[in-house]
Amino acid sequence: MQEMFFNALTMIGGLALFLYGMHVMGEGLTAVSGGRLEKILEKMTNNPIKGVLLGAGVTAVIQSSSATTVTVVGFVNSGIMKLEQAVGVIMGANIGTTITSWLLSLTGIEGGNFFMTLAKPTSFTPILAVIGIIMIMTAKTEKRKDIGTILVGFAVLMFGMDTMSEAVKPLADVPAFQNLMVKFSNPFLGLIVGAVLTAIIQSSSASVGILQAFCATGALGFSTALPIIMGQNIGTCITALLSSVGASKNAKRTALVHLYFNVLGTFIFMALFYSLNGIFRFPFMAAPASEAGIAIIHTAFNVTATLVLLPFGSKIAKLAKLSVRDDQTEDVEDVFAKLDVRFLETPALALEQCKRLVNEMAFLALENMTEAISSIGKFKPEMMEKVEKTEEKVDRYEEALTDYLRKLGGRTLLEEDADQVNMLLYCVRDFERISDHACNIAEEAAKMAKNDISWPKKTEAEISEYAAEVHNIVSTTVSSFIKEDMEVARTIEALEDNIDKINKKIKKQNMKRIKKEKCTPEAGIIVTELATNFERVSDHCENIAISFLGESVSEMGES
Repeated sequence: MQEMFFNALTMIGGLALFLYGMHVMGEGLTAVSGGRLEKILEKMTNNPIKGVLLGAGVTAVIQSSSATTVTVVGFVNSGIMKLEQAVGVIMGANIGTTITSWLLSLTGIEGGNFFMTLAKPTSFTPILAVIGIIMIMTAKTEKRKDIGTILVGFAVLMFGMDTMSEAVKPLADVPAFQNLMVKFSNPFLGLIVGAVLTAIIQSSSASVGILQAFCATGALGFSTALPIIMGQNIGTCITALLSSVGASKNAKRTALVHLYFNVLGTFIFMALFYSLNGIFRFPFMAAPASEAGIAIIHTAFNVTATLVLLPFGSKIAKLAKLSVRDDQTEDVEDVFAKLDVRFLETPALALEQCKRLVNEMAFLALENMTEAISSIGKFKPEMMEKVEKTEEKVDRYEEALTDYLRKLGGRTLLEEDADQVNMLLYCVRDFERISDHACNIAEEAAKMAKNDISWPKKTEAEISEYAAEVHNIVSTTVSSFIKEDMEVARTIEALEDNIDKINKKIKKQNMKRIKKEKCTPEAGIIVTELATNFERVSDHCENIAISFLGESVSEMGES
């Protein structure tokens, strides 16, 4: 009894190490990929076969079908990917996740010669752990540190797996355990157990690994393992389903596509397999399961399910749409859905979405400045209305982006990602201020029209020249920011210097005309207000250029 108690403690410890190792390895793999794999998924085409291959490839690299599926849910939620495109990727993710079971099957290698012994994880993972620790402790770059993390994570994973296997071996002599394994050979009971276990730990790879560890007892037969594996594929859907809570209807449909694929695939596979087994009586069903055997079943199921259901991918998508029907009162697509919280787990991807929205915000700021400048001397009420509406949009962009970027900044980021988060935060602030000044300019134009104020021709020509220079610097700033053109961004400082000179000249001439009564005080005040707003707009453009070019934040002028 005492021995069983301590074996149970050892198994729990091994399970903890196993799950932690899987987590650490997955984190390292995701960091090394730098979001590039997810960006590849984002550029999906309508080709379902390509979707399957990409889904399988990405999942095999980041070692998590749940992560891939949740990312796809985020893509569909934000409108980046269509539901029909997601089907193939989800099917591919199920295939890609089987690579973990093959890695774990290495623990079952047996043989007396040197090379067979070396191939066992207990032989080579200590070496990987040492290399990984050295890389982490001596790393001068984040990438080298992440590679070390992957090696350590893999070593911990394999050590946990081996510890679990050793701890459960004595169960082979326990009659109660053997009877329990026989009960789980009931297809429906095994299915439920596999689904519940996987739903709890939210990882089919981890639950398959636990199942492989129990192979060390010799009491786990293929008749028991097969239905549990089927259930594990259904249980893994819980992560995507939870991720879709509170998301758009299409995101919910994407999670349901994952569920329907696994449920349909499971029942088709089980119906076909058990029917054939009833006729031919497969001899291996009575044999003890091996680690490699479980990996084969896991792979065979996912590949078979994909081959059978891929031609019906559009039908599965249609079933998901029938399950979550459109609401006629539902609002149009929310542009801020791109800032999906799921992307925060992949900072490079989250940054990509932020940059897109900041680009949209920048264009709106330029559009507002164009409209405001055109209203000077030619004011119409609809111009003010348009400027105010655009300003409201820009404010919403600023609020959403600032909140999201701050959340992203609170994550553990690579140095370059952290720098980009800070850069975008400063640029968002400056683009919002440019739009604010556009409102101020339009208000001055409205005052002129309302009070029928006119300028001397020279003043009018000077303001027109000044406005053209300001529009040019805003246009240049927005263009260089969106196109990420550093050469053009470097010209902005010279444009701002020129605007400073124009500003001083106009204000000086304005005061002279007021003193000589060539310009009314009311008209002179409007000239001063416009000049002040123009000059501040140019300051914000320079701030954006400095941030974009990576200059010190302390060098940025406040206005």
